[in-house]
Formats: sequence, structure tokens, C-alpha cells
Amino acid sequence: MTANDQASAPPPVRPAFDAATWKEIAYLLSNLPVALIGFVYTVFMIATAGGLSVTAIGLPLFACGLLGSRQLGKLERVRARALLGVRVDEPTPLPPPYRAGGFFPWLWAGIKDPVGWRTVLYELVRLPWGVLTFSIALTGLFVLWPVLPYVARGLTNVDRAAVRGLLSPSDELERRIAELESGRGVVVDTAAADLRRIERDLHDGAQARLVALAMGLGLAKEKLLEDPEGAAAMVDEAHGEVKLALQELRDLARGIHPAVLTDRGLDAALSSVASRCLVPVKVHVDLAERPAEAIEGISYFVVSELLQNVSKHAGAGARGASVEVWRSGSRLLLRVADDGRGGADASGGSGLAGLAERLRAVDGVFTVHSPEGEGTVVTAELPWRGRA
Repeated sequence: MTANDQASAPPPVRPAFDAATWKEIAYLLSNLPVALIGFVYTVFMIATAGGLSVTAIGLPLFACGLLGSRQLGKLERVRARALLGVRVDEPTPLPPPYRAGGFFPWLWAGIKDPVGWRTVLYELVRLPWGVLTFSIALTGLFVLWPVLPYVARGLTNVDRAAVRGLLSPSDELERRIAELESGRGVVVDTAAADLRRIERDLHDGAQARLVALAMGLGLAKEKLLEDPEGAAAMVDEAHGEVKLALQELRDLARGIHPAVLTDRGLDAALSSVASRCLVPVKVHVDLAERPAEAIEGISYFVVSELLQNVSKHAGAGARGASVEVWRSGSRLLLRVADDGRGGADASGGSGLAGLAERLRAVDGVFTVHSPEGEGTVVTAELPWRGRA
């Protein structure tokens, strides 16, 4: 054979009954016993839990039955992975009762578990399909063996589609769960950092002044009869310390939750923050009603942090800034803009990245547009929740 003949020759034919084909045939033959077990379990679980649903053990039995269905689905994914080469991710497991917030939240999560219900549907439709595929595969081994590889491939393609469609986790649901878990971690970390900051400010500020004040008043009391003028001077000094301690406590309380926000809402609170900024700030709040306290508090602190950044960079060319707050449908929008030099970076480690994480924790959105030399525009979105 010449080189040209070798180049034009067709590729070698793959054996019809290769290892993959025999695995597919084994899968079809095992469909009936596996489907029979799953069908009997599912029917028995639904009948038993449904019949006892009028009693106190009916719903817990239903939740436990769906957990068992999850395990059947896990075994089906293992079988499909070993014999059909179908790679399906495992769904997120249900949290135990102590992590779900107690027995009743866990019970409700178990009853409405979409993974368990999809497995129940899978097991119910598998029995007639298992009978059909078992019969065809077994008959084909003796009668249809020349075309059995092609028949097996067609039947197992249906099995692959069923496994992917009913036993794979919901991408959107899994993504949402991951976001909520991440958001919960951010909220916990932020709350812990705020508590440490408050404790540090109290310990290093107001508490230290109050200790010094108590010691000074004690010395003044001892000198009151012996040296009235010296005692009066010490009392006067203590009076100044009281004023400073009160101012520090007011600043600390304003940092936790300002009274003006509680009493008069976002418009007045943001105007108060804007008056302390080192550049002129225009504030426009267009809200027909006040949002929920949590959303209102987050909005206040986001704008406050952004205006602090404007003050910090006021010497870099910023001559003015604006704050806009309005509602659009089910979202509360915040927009803070300045005419500084721009170049703000919202990457990890910056204050803007921290704000973005705090907003994501409550299902919010945080975007920064800050080209060099063209100022900075920060837009934040929060879910709107009205006051109860």
C-alpha cells in the first residue's frame, strides 16, 4: 500500500460491543430492579405519610421520607456516573435542625425540599421505563444483538436526559443558596467588627475620661476643706471632662444609629451628614414613604461612608458633590457623585469593597464609575421594604 493509499484509508472501525456499550447494556438491565425498589419505597412513603398526615407524626414522617428519597437520588447519580459517564453535581444538603433555626423550620424546609420532590417524580416514572428497557435489553441479547449497541445508546440517552433533568441540582437555587450563605457570613463579620469598634471606642474614649473624672472628683473631695480654691479648680476641670465624655458618647451613639434618622428620616439625616462634608453637597431625597428601619439605616451609612470619602479626597480637586435617593418599583436607589479627579478603586481591600459586600448581604447592588479625571459616581440599590 502506498503512502497516498494509507492517507486516504478510513479510520479503524471501533468495535460495536466495546466497554462503553456493555456498561450501557448493564445499566438497562439494572433499571428494572433499581426502579422497582425506588417505586415501592416512594409509594409506601407517600401512602404512609399521607395517611398519617392527620396525626402529629405525619409531617415529620413526610420530611424523613423525602430525605430518604434524596438518598435514592444519590444512588441513581452514582449508578449513572459509573455506567453512563453522566457527571451530575450533588445538591446542597439540608441543614440539621440546630442550623435551620429549630425543629419546625427544619420540618418546613424538608417538606418543601425541591430535590426530594424531583426524586419522588423520578422514581414514580422509572418503573414503566425500567420494565421497557429491561425487556428490550434482555431480548436484544438473544435476538437483536447486531443492532443492540445502537438501541442501547438510544435508550440510555433518554436515561441521561432524565438524570440531568430530574436529579441535577437547580443552578439558580444553588447559586442563591451560596449567595445567601456568603451574605450571612458578611453580616456576621460586619456585626462583630462593629461591636469590637464600639467596645474599643468606649474603652479608650468615654470610659477612660469617666475614670479620670471619678479620680479627679475624689481628690477634689479630699481637698474641699483644706484647699477650697484647689478643689474648685479640680471641679472645674472635671466639668470640662464631663462635657468631653458626653460629646464622645453622642458621637458614638450617632455612629450606631443617629437620633435624627429615627426621628425625621433619611432626608434630614443625610442633610446633617452633608453639612459636615468639606465640600458643598446637594441632597435630594424623593420618597413618598419611609423604608424599613434596616434598609433606612444601611442607606444612611452607605451615603455617610461615601461622603467621608469625598471629604478625605477634597484636596484632590473635588469642588462639590450630590446625593440623590429615590424609589423605583421594588428597589431603593442611592446615587452619590462628586467632581473630583476620579480613579476610585472598588477592588478587594478598599472601603468601597466593604460597602459592596454589605449591600450584597441584603440583596443589594453596588456599582462604581470613576474614570480618571472625570469624577466619581457611585450607585447603590437596595430592596425596598416598607415599614410594618
